[in-house]
Amino acid sequence: MQYKKATIFVVVLLFYLPVFKNVGNAYAQNFPDGTTIPAWFADTSTIRSNALGMKYIITDQGVKADSTIVQTKAIQAIIDKASENGGGVIVVPKGVFLSGSLFFKPKTHLYLSEGATLKCSDDISDFKVLTTRIEGQSLKYFAAFINADGLNGFTISGKGTINGNGLRYWKAFWLRREWNPKCTNMDEQRPRLLYISNSKNVEVSGVQLLNSPFWTSHYYKCENLKILGVRILAGSNNGSEVRAPSSDGIDLDVCQNVLIKNCYISVNDDGICLKGGKGPMADKDPNNGANRNIIIEDNTIENCPSLTLGSESVYSDNIIMRRCVVKNTSYVLRLKMRPDTPQKHKNILVEDVSGTARNFLSIDAWTQFFDLKGQPEPKSSVSYLTMRNCQVSCDRFLHIKPSAQYTLSDFTLENLNISTPNKANVTFDFIKDLQLKNIIVNDKKVVK
Repeated sequence: MQYKKATIFVVVLLFYLPVFKNVGNAYAQNFPDGTTIPAWFADTSTIRSNALGMKYIITDQGVKADSTIVQTKAIQAIIDKASENGGGVIVVPKGVFLSGSLFFKPKTHLYLSEGATLKCSDDISDFKVLTTRIEGQSLKYFAAFINADGLNGFTISGKGTINGNGLRYWKAFWLRREWNPKCTNMDEQRPRLLYISNSKNVEVSGVQLLNSPFWTSHYYKCENLKILGVRILAGSNNGSEVRAPSSDGIDLDVCQNVLIKNCYISVNDDGICLKGGKGPMADKDPNNGANRNIIIEDNTIENCPSLTLGSESVYSDNIIMRRCVVKNTSYVLRLKMRPDTPQKHKNILVEDVSGTARNFLSIDAWTQFFDLKGQPEPKSSVSYLTMRNCQVSCDRFLHIKPSAQYTLSDFTLENLNISTPNKANVTFDFIKDLQLKNIIVNDKKVVK
């Protein structure tokens, strides 16, 4: 009997082995350009705070358990002390603690206990003005609430919350926009919630990021970045009657080797956005650059665009979005082709996405606040874009506009099951080498 069971097991294993092999090839081995995905991406274990050195519980270090007073200096002093003593973990215990801009130093980390809230001041005078990176530019602006620059191995972890306390900033922005419809995002003074720059081996895991005054989390020139199990909400998607302007969930700006996994994002602007610079000479500026080797998997994105490339973007390469659930998202994938910026987006793969969206794929010109600065219009391109194995109900399947400013080539749409009230039109003669394979729209197969 045991011999027969073993024989059956071997036969079953041999039968399914090709299936397992294919799954491995699809999900674990190669980027769209054919290069091997490093094993680093498969390791989703989170760093334990106990392994990061001495713990500095802020209430044991002079910070008062009082949510009504701004305690920036006291909390910053603890960060500085920990760094001077060789590093450690800044622990925020249960309770609400109010602060202005904080700056993490080498070998320091942030841990938010369950029930802990680090709350952002809604007074802009509590935030330093310094040279930073914002909207594809390096310039003077307000520091974020939580800042980390030039660090190796920085972590933010725990089950607590970083609360942007954004309502007052949002109201001020919309009032200014009512007075001056042409005002830009930066005209109304407001901080980002989290800004990590020029850093390596960064992990943000488990925490909640809520109600950011501006962009929620901004990563600039980061390498080997993991964002794991983070919950991001803002504005009307978090119960507010006021929308949170430009409350992007995750902005990647000139980053490489990034894993975004098991996150929930619901904000009032882009869920995940790839940036990298803007302007007719953006590709010549050393402050700008590519987002490369990005994997976005097993996330839920609701009531906001899922993945956006642009509007301040120069170069994207090896971008994977897979096994994500979208719920009433504005776009599954959107490329904002800015007429004043040279852009090259290539090797993009979106697969195994399911849910509901207003638009499945959109590519068109993005003309808000663009400025050629007297230069000729640069040329851009999108190539080797694949969307496959998706089942999405959407208002509009494809919104792709031709332009003399950019070229589109080597697109593959494969194994898509789309429900939409609008008639699908997939005859795009302006896309060079467009391949359609098993496209089902409203239960009918689409023929090119």
